[in-house]
Amino acid sequence: MSTATEQRIDAVLTGDVVAHLNTQMASARRMLAIVLEQATAIRQRSVPNIVRLAGALQAEIHRREAIELERTQLMERAGGKLGIPAGDVSITLLTTVMDEQNAEVVRSRTAELRGMLSEIQREHETNRALMQQELSFLDHLLRLAGSPGGYSAAGRIAMRKRNPMTRQPVFELEA
Repeated sequence: MSTATEQRIDAVLTGDVVAHLNTQMASARRMLAIVLEQATAIRQRSVPNIVRLAGALQAEIHRREAIELERTQLMERAGGKLGIPAGDVSITLLTTVMDEQNAEVVRSRTAELRGMLSEIQREHETNRALMQQELSFLDHLLRLAGSPGGYSAAGRIAMRKRNPMTRQPVFELEA
């Protein structure tokens, strides 16, 4: 290794980036586990588990805010080392201040993290679609049932027909 390359390597920054990626991976694994468990709960129509997992997901998202702040600080440090703005730091540029072994670890973990985040996003979107289907189905059932208690105008009319003593509004208008 040449002297210029040795001077460019930043062992402290390298260690911090590797540690940060480990933290990112652990968080992403927790999020993936939550969204996969949530999918099961949605399919089983287990409302208590869906609600519990929504809370767990929200807590993990909150933890990720701190992780992202740490990432921003690392990119600022790397940008300072490279002499470029933090927003211009790429993995390729970042690995230029690392020894080859750690650079390969960073490239590998970054690729794995990107894949995991894509999978989380895909699963979360699937869960949202499943929840939308379930809510639409519930809405449909309530409309069919006439929903005693005034879910819809048709339900209120049906209730009055069954019980003529029900107070009737003077005007029943819909916009």
